[in-house]
Amino acid sequence: MLFIPLPFVVAILLVVLFVAVRTRDAGTAPNLPFQALILLSALQSTLSGLRWGYAVQPIMYVMPVAAAMVPPLAYLGVSRLARKSALSSLQQICLHALPAGLIIVLIAIWRDAIDIAIVLVDIGYAAAILLLMRSGTDALRLAPFENAVPTYRAILFAAGALILSAAVDIFIWLDFAWAAGEYALKVITFGNLVGLAILAIATAAASRSHAPNDKVETVQPPEILQDTQTLDAVQALMKDRHAYRDVDLNLDRLARKLAIPARQISVAINRATGKNVSQYVNEYRIAEACTLLVQTEKPVTEIMFDVGFQTKSNFNREFRRVTDTTPLEWRERSRRPSG
Repeated sequence: MLFIPLPFVVAILLVVLFVAVRTRDAGTAPNLPFQALILLSALQSTLSGLRWGYAVQPIMYVMPVAAAMVPPLAYLGVSRLARKSALSSLQQICLHALPAGLIIVLIAIWRDAIDIAIVLVDIGYAAAILLLMRSGTDALRLAPFENAVPTYRAILFAAGALILSAAVDIFIWLDFAWAAGEYALKVITFGNLVGLAILAIATAAASRSHAPNDKVETVQPPEILQDTQTLDAVQALMKDRHAYRDVDLNLDRLARKLAIPARQISVAINRATGKNVSQYVNEYRIAEACTLLVQTEKPVTEIMFDVGFQTKSNFNREFRRVTDTTPLEWRERSRRPSG
């Protein structure tokens, strides 16, 4: 019977995941750093299989360089959704190529420092990602409001995977120092592969959110509006133009429609309602869905699309959050004769 080492199996599954993501995102503006990260994870898993399954020694010089490229790609993918960087694409590539460059230098002059360098890179980028996400889902300016919550959770999982990778590297380093690597193979086989799988799956989930293929314009208002004025403008856009029906609506797009800075909208809604922007917009969607459930015979799925949702899981989650019931239960309860 043909034996395929576990790392190769994981690599094959990650390639399948990459193809699925590419197919799913066809026709949209793809998150290239996230897609590259999935492929890099597959490469890392393959390298691990060659190094520890077949004792291919030269691989040991490639593996740390590949490992140092993972955190920057994760950060670039997240920052693309948050639109935080003022640097050009070339400047970002040069800046985030520094960790891999550092590892190459250490391979040449100071190999004993490679492990600690990779740990610091993992932890540093995990912290940077969490810092980007400190304002919650409102940090995801280019994520459609429907997907903001699952995207935010996926990004937190990705940051957690980087921390797990750092913990595994620390354990392996201590194992070689104190136990001559007695447990290293088991930890690498399972710990690193689990971390790669979590990171790739989280990345695939987060990449569901993408920037719509419309031209990005930066519009500055002539003066800073007060919270009440900002909220009035948002409410008018929702009630009069039903902007919430736009499935690609996100914080950045909302800001352009209103000619109000995205941060000003986020702060105004948060202070006035205690909610983030995605929750606020989704409540308009759910309110119309509730009306349609009672006043029409449309199927729930059709209503879901009419009000701006694309997936049933997100629609049901938000519907239960707002009404504490399901769409079918709402329809049945609202039509039940009183008394």
